Amino acid sequence: MSKSARPTISDVAKAAKTGKTSISRYLNGEKHLLSDALLARIEQAIAELDYRPSLMARGLKHGRTRLIGLIIADITNPYSVNVLSGIEAACREKGFTPLVCNTNNELDQELHYLDLLRSYQVEGIVVNAVGMREEGLNRLQQSALPMVLIDRKIPEFACDVVGLDNTQAATTATEHLIEQGFEAILFMSEPLGMVNTRRDRLSAFRATLARYPGVIAENAEMPLHEAAQMDNTLRQFHTRHRGMRKAVISANGALTLQVARSLKRIGLNWGSDIGLLGFDELEWAELAGVGITTLKQPTWQIGYAAVEQVVRRIEGITDTVREQVFSGELIVRGSTSR
Repeated sequence: MSKSARPTISDVAKAAKTGKTSISRYLNGEKHLLSDALLARIEQAIAELDYRPSLMARGLKHGRTRLIGLIIADITNPYSVNVLSGIEAACREKGFTPLVCNTNNELDQELHYLDLLRSYQVEGIVVNAVGMREEGLNRLQQSALPMVLIDRKIPEFACDVVGLDNTQAATTATEHLIEQGFEAILFMSEPLGMVNTRRDRLSAFRATLARYPGVIAENAEMPLHEAAQMDNTLRQFHTRHRGMRKAVISANGALTLQVARSLKRIGLNWGSDIGLLGFDELEWAELAGVGITTLKQPTWQIGYAAVEQVVRRIEGITDTVREQVFSGELIVRGSTSR
C-alpha cells in the first residue's frame, strides 16, 4: 500500500494476520467473539495504519446514512446562524450529522442543493426556503424524503413547518409603538415575493393599525443593499410627517442593520428623531446609541424543534402535517421609549 492511499479493511486484516471477518466483528462492536491476543493485534494494526472506517459506506450497507440535509436561505443572516445552533445541538443529541447548504437566497442554488443532498442519500431535509418553483416542488414530492420547513412555507406544498407566530409577533410590535404614542409608522421589508413571513408580518401590521384610524400606516419594500433608495425612503417618510412622532418597523435583522446605517447617513437619531423597532434580536442592538428595541425570536428552539420533527418522520411517524409556532419576546430599549 502506498503512503498516500487510504488504508482499507483488507490492509488492517493483513497487518493483524487475520481475516476481514474478524476486523468487521471488531468494528461492529462484537469484540467478545475475539481472543485477547487477536484484539491486541487488531488494535495495533489500526493504530499503525491510522485506519478510519468509512461511516458513509457502513451506513449505506445498513440502509442508514444518519445524515440530515439543511438548505438555508442566507447563512449570513443572524437569524440563520442562531437557528443552525439549535439544529446542530439536536442533530448531535439524536445521532445525526447535518450537511449545510447555503443558497444565498438564489432559487437555482436551492434546486442544485436539493439534488446534491438527495445524491448523498440524506435521511431527511430541513429547509429554510427561498420560494421554490414548480420544478423544485415536483422534485421534493417525487423524493418522498421526510422534510420540515423553517420560517418560510412553500405555497401549495403540504409539509411540516416550524417557526415564529408572525401574526402575534407583528401585532405585539405594532401595539407597542402605538402605546408609546407614535403617530406615523413605516413598515419596511425586503421585497415580499412569495415569502410568507414578510407577508404575514405586514398583514398583521395593517390589521392592527386598522383598529387605530388616527395612526398613519405606511409600508415600503426595500432591496437589502440599495443604500440610496433606503436613504430616500426614510428621508421622505420623516419629512412627510414632520412634527409627528414617527417610527420604523424593520421586518428582519439584516434589514435592521441597513436601516440603522441609513438613519446615520441622513442624520436622524433613533430614540429622539425617529423610533426604530426590528425583528430579530441582534448582539449589537443594546449597544447602538440608546439601544434598539427588538422582537426576539426563539431561534435556537425553532432549529431544535425542526430536527425533532424531521427525525419523527424519519422514524416513521405519519400523523397529519404539523405547523409548530413559537411566541416572540419584545425587548424594549431606548429607540422606542418616550
